[in-house]
Amino acid sequence: MRILILGGTQEAYEAANMLHDLGHQVITSLSGATKNPKKPKGKINTGGFGGPDGLATYIETNDIDYLIDATHPFAAKMSAGAVICAQKSKIPLIRLIRAPFVEPEGANWWHVDSNKAAAEKLPSGATVFLTIGRQGLTPFFSRSDIRFLVRSIEPPTENLPENFRAFKGRPPFTRSDEISLLKREGITHLVSKNSGGEQTRAKLEAAFMLRVQVIMISRPPLPPAREVETVEELKEVFVQLPPSAGRSFFLPLLRRIWAKLRS
Repeated sequence: MRILILGGTQEAYEAANMLHDLGHQVITSLSGATKNPKKPKGKINTGGFGGPDGLATYIETNDIDYLIDATHPFAAKMSAGAVICAQKSKIPLIRLIRAPFVEPEGANWWHVDSNKAAAEKLPSGATVFLTIGRQGLTPFFSRSDIRFLVRSIEPPTENLPENFRAFKGRPPFTRSDEISLLKREGITHLVSKNSGGEQTRAKLEAAFMLRVQVIMISRPPLPPAREVETVEELKEVFVQLPPSAGRSFFLPLLRRIWAKLRS
């Protein structure tokens, strides 16, 4: 089976390796936003497709049998485009989306719906650890009364105000390292997206232990699609599927026949 994975996450990396080992032809699409990303087994497509129409063209041109959306839980536009494209191309789609973080009993997280709401919620004089990535920082720029520490895989592309300090960090992170960081920087508040995943959970555990206030940004709504939360669940789906002799076999054959008839 020829499978296209919309990637960029650890789960996408693991899924590509798993499906490749099962004998499938796997293509992983990476946006190119991260330098030197981990490259899984199979082929790599970098740079995106230019929207649902471009993705549909790629699927048709490359005889894709199955589409897997394993993008970040906050990549709502990409996930919506995947649904539109799968419907247009008439191929099955499955969304691999990790489970969200669960608030521990007694943690008292502040839940907000956007970066802007998180910026407004922060009290004056706070020392804030921003772990929302390098994008979406602008709503916090107006809070000159707060000191911000920003961690991201790639450095922010925007010029940061004087009360911001940025440094690079690539998960996974350990709880002991996160505790040390929060203590060393005197962090009073932690802003996080509810992206879920084991690789970044340690910061929340450290915040709970040190009684650092967590402001959790809720996930954006996504259009309906079949979903699994783990690579193991995804594997069960593909192990149960019958052997495929579908698009990846018949479409190239029909094209060769059509080319001969036209010549």
